Amino acid sequence: MKRIEDCEELAKIADELRIDILEMLHTAGSGHTGGSLSAIDILTALYFSKMNHKPGMENGAERDRFVLSKGHGAPALYVTLARCGYFDKSELASLRKLGSMLSGHPYSPSTPGVEVTTGSLGQGLSIANGMALGLKLDQSKSVIFCLMGDGETQEGQVWEAAMTSAHYKLDNLVAILDNNGLQIDGFVKDVMGIEPIGDKWRAFGWEVIEIDGHDMSALLGAIDKAVAVKGKPSLIWAHTVKGKGVSFMENKASYHGAAPTAKELEMAKKELNPA
Repeated sequence: MKRIEDCEELAKIADELRIDILEMLHTAGSGHTGGSLSAIDILTALYFSKMNHKPGMENGAERDRFVLSKGHGAPALYVTLARCGYFDKSELASLRKLGSMLSGHPYSPSTPGVEVTTGSLGQGLSIANGMALGLKLDQSKSVIFCLMGDGETQEGQVWEAAMTSAHYKLDNLVAILDNNGLQIDGFVKDVMGIEPIGDKWRAFGWEVIEIDGHDMSALLGAIDKAVAVKGKPSLIWAHTVKGKGVSFMENKASYHGAAPTAKELEMAKKELNPA
């Protein structure tokens, strides 16, 4: 893939992908809106600028790997993969339909570019650990990126995995926390608080890099910094906004798993592409 370094171009791609997400979810009539919109800047930075990947090298040993631990954010991954050329964009209209290659959560056997099946929250970091250990044994220079939701880190398995990552000094593993502050039942702090986030991950032996997850320049810099860390895994703690880019969806738990209506879709498209 040609790597894009211009932050304005990347931000434009991210907003175009936001429209693709909303159109896809509207057509499906269901799916996860808010967390897909909060994560799309992160996926844009990874897939269009920083990760070593391209269609046709899905099984190439030299490729970087991406694990979407917050599997309900699949719409963000699907539109990104389609834009990268892993499959035709027309497939997006088949989301969640019987026989589609695009399930409600990522399913690796059916979807080109999907590294691993996810959806059961809390398991992605453990899977990423195994992949990172395997790459270490192969003396590979490839990197594993694992995107987690903040509500997901209420799971005990995440912290067992975090200990494992540090114990084995998995410096080829970069976890990214999509810290949008909301989960299906409401605000994370009300359901089960996860603060102090930075102190916890540091105490578990991780390098922590805190950023605005919608600032493309900050994202690119954080990825570079995380990949350069030696002797321990890195966490990019990305402060994000659920429903980012659509004013009436932002910071609303009600849009966690609600597809936009026809009227909402048109309103959102005008906000994301005012021209």
